[in-house]
Amino acid sequence: MLKIILPTIMLIPTTLLSPAKFLWTNITTHSLLIATISLQWLLPTYLPYKNLTQWTGIDQISSPLLVLSCWLLPLMMLASQNHLQHEPLSRKRLFLTALVTIQPFILLAFSTTELTLFYISFEATLIPTLVLITRWGTQLERLTAGTYLLFYTLISSLPLLIAIMHLHTQTGTLHLMMLKLTHPTLTNSWPNMLMSLALLTAFMVKAPLYGLHLWLPKAHVEAPIAGSMLLAALLLKLGGYGIMRVTILMTPMSNHLHYPFLTLALWGALMTSSICLRQTDLKSLIAYSSVSHMGLVIAASMIQTHWSFSGAMILMISHGLTSSMLFCLANTNYERIHSRILILTRGLQPLLPLMATWWLLANLANMALPPTTNLMAELTIMITLFNWSPPTIILTGAATLLTASYTLFMLLMTQRGTSPTNITSIQTSNTREHLLMALHITPMLLLILKPELISGTPL
Repeated sequence: MLKIILPTIMLIPTTLLSPAKFLWTNITTHSLLIATISLQWLLPTYLPYKNLTQWTGIDQISSPLLVLSCWLLPLMMLASQNHLQHEPLSRKRLFLTALVTIQPFILLAFSTTELTLFYISFEATLIPTLVLITRWGTQLERLTAGTYLLFYTLISSLPLLIAIMHLHTQTGTLHLMMLKLTHPTLTNSWPNMLMSLALLTAFMVKAPLYGLHLWLPKAHVEAPIAGSMLLAALLLKLGGYGIMRVTILMTPMSNHLHYPFLTLALWGALMTSSICLRQTDLKSLIAYSSVSHMGLVIAASMIQTHWSFSGAMILMISHGLTSSMLFCLANTNYERIHSRILILTRGLQPLLPLMATWWLLANLANMALPPTTNLMAELTIMITLFNWSPPTIILTGAATLLTASYTLFMLLMTQRGTSPTNITSIQTSNTREHLLMALHITPMLLLILKPELISGTPL
């Protein structure tokens, strides 16, 4: 674990001390090397934990998310180059330092085997994210977005902290391996029900569950491109990962907890997909689609079967890559037209034909067409939900239909139609942008050849 975390921490002095000429080259190459080394974590194992130390360990649930975190750091740096080019060198260094600082905390959160350390790293990711949104956001409302993010996260985290402390007084340990060996402490009595609820609250806000999601569209719309990629691809996954980790510790959950969460998650998938059809802002549309996809992850995690965990895991990885790619594409449009309003960004296919290919591929992945891992994930989750309760097929089926509708709407609005008169000249797409899209889509196409690497179940 240290051979990844230490080089990641060393990225901070590299950022601060690199000469201006080689700043981007050094940090992007360094982080790409870290991402390549991290691929070894995906190797199959028959042990419950790999690389086990006193505080950290990597199992089948955490390894795909850890590799995703390492993979996306160089991509965030690649995506940020253009909008930082006119900034002074000191601000570039500060931006990159904030971006790199989040990485060790995310790696710790995904790999820790101790709940206190998990809580600390889970909360610590908030501060650099807040700096990125409030300092480098695009509009004046970025301060409101930062306030929403801060208060939603902090208020929901307090019950989690109390629940963790209570769990420690009951069992005497917070080590995940020890907690699995102790007798289940959270039974079906009402105090324990509230305890389970407190444990889940913070993750439900982070995931986010429909009804607790209001901070997400605001934060996404105001964040710079690296902030949007970070939020969509990694910070939402902390919520899903936390739910999967915590539900394992509970006894098979009582229906009092099952039903409200499952209902809200599935209803939310339906409602946010409908909201996407009415969006005028491109980034807002992609942000709402994230809520819809994460609703399926929450629903699957609450059922607590091998199949549902496997489906949730694959969907988290697929969504991380897909939504990150969609935000990058939205950003390439924004950098050229300086507007995110869909009506003003029409008819770009004749102007940027190669970019239109990436748009098509990203939208097909978002619609969960074969042969993407998104299809495998959504099918697995729908089968699990149907097996748990047949009427859920109506909600999941409608959500899938609406997902296809808004994805096609987004594709047609941005690529087809007559170009607006305000576009007189447009900058052509460059190699950096094509490399960025290729690095997003290649893992998606390769993972379908061996999906058990990210399925989250022991091989």
